[in-house]
Amino acid sequence: MIGYVTLGTNDLERAAAFYDAIAKELGGNRFMETDRFIAWGRRGGAPGLFLIKPFNGKPATVGNGVMVALAAKDKAQVDRIHALAMSLGGTDEGAPGQRGEGFYAAYFRDLDGNKLNAFVME
Repeated sequence: MIGYVTLGTNDLERAAAFYDAIAKELGGNRFMETDRFIAWGRRGGAPGLFLIKPFNGKPATVGNGVMVALAAKDKAQVDRIHALAMSLGGTDEGAPGQRGEGFYAAYFRDLDGNKLNAFVME
């Protein structure tokens, strides 16, 4: 059910060197990258780790930038999960939509403020 984990950073370049080495040891590599995040994983599988600059622009701390990602079976399921979270009192962090080539996702917080998303790789 868990698709990938995100970790926040205040220095993407410095942190990337650390995770490049760890990923290589585990048989993974970088496969998605922007000025705000880098993703590592194994080709043909779900991403394993995203290293990000927190979306809200605040400094990364333990917890800020951490998110649980839930692997959905298709876009319709992503939409349903987001709608369900909203109906249960969750907070919208990003409506369902394309977030890059082959990546469709919706972001939300639970009642305690924990950040989650539902996603599908196309």
